[in-house]
Amino acid sequence: MKKYIDTGKKDTRSGFGAGLLEAGRRDSRVVALTADLKGSLKMDEFAAEFPERFIQCGIAEANMIGAAAGLAIAGKIPFAGSFAEFVTGRVYDQIRQEVAYGKTNVKIASSHAGITLGEDGATHQTMEDIALMRALPGMVVINPCDYNQTKAATIAAAKFDGPVYLRFGRPGVPNFTPADQEFEIGPAIIFNEGKDVSIFATGHLVWEALGAAEALEAEGISAEVVDIATIKPLDEEAVLASVRKTGVAVVAEEHNMAGGLGEAIAGVLAAKCPKPLEYVNGGDRFGESGTPAALMEAYGLNAAGIVAAVKKALARK
Repeated sequence: MKKYIDTGKKDTRSGFGAGLLEAGRRDSRVVALTADLKGSLKMDEFAAEFPERFIQCGIAEANMIGAAAGLAIAGKIPFAGSFAEFVTGRVYDQIRQEVAYGKTNVKIASSHAGITLGEDGATHQTMEDIALMRALPGMVVINPCDYNQTKAATIAAAKFDGPVYLRFGRPGVPNFTPADQEFEIGPAIIFNEGKDVSIFATGHLVWEALGAAEALEAEGISAEVVDIATIKPLDEEAVLASVRKTGVAVVAEEHNMAGGLGEAIAGVLAAKCPKPLEYVNGGDRFGESGTPAALMEAYGLNAAGIVAAVKKALARK
């Protein structure tokens, strides 16, 4: 299998900050708004270079979304950013009515997603956000896997005409995709070709899926690893092509069992290619306080958890 090299751990929120700055340099219509979390969203460099295009909304997420929708209607390309829990659950009505229903060109920048937020605990962690955003008609949902892909996805989101939910995280994670990549919204990315099992992963779980594939290879199991960075619209053809080849699938995501990537892929397979499918996710539970690494291990969101799910799926093949 192809070997991927960790060039050094970086947080994906910093990838967003770098992408936002680059998008701002390329297009003067790009503006940034945040709810008192400029530093946490890594918007500092953008705000310093383009102070007239940066709006500090204070702890008023609902107003921030409304202001972003207004700016979009006026022809701007707004990125409205906060913690994932606050920018989805707290303001769902505003996103539904003013962004999704209105089809306004707002980019919702969602940091500190999943349980890897860590010690802040369940009240600040969100494992339901992908489900919330997937349910909104016309909302694009993107969950990049590392710093480089997040930077590229942010630039792509700025070019895309329509609502986008861009999800990224707080901790440093392996940075292993090309620094000069172009991100295309929609297509899945095959990181490793295999013939025995398809592993579909998104976000932080992509690196873990590659680790699982390496461990499985040592046992004579050939795993295909597919990065689903764009969860909606889902690349159904890539999913079907992979599973028709391997005959069995595993989906890995840092999200609850309900409404995430797992259920999206399950729906496609149930309708068009019924095959054994197993899940690696957070189950039906809230997060907990702890270090990101300890929480990922406790929830089984790691390479070992993926290996176990693969073996369970293969037993049903």
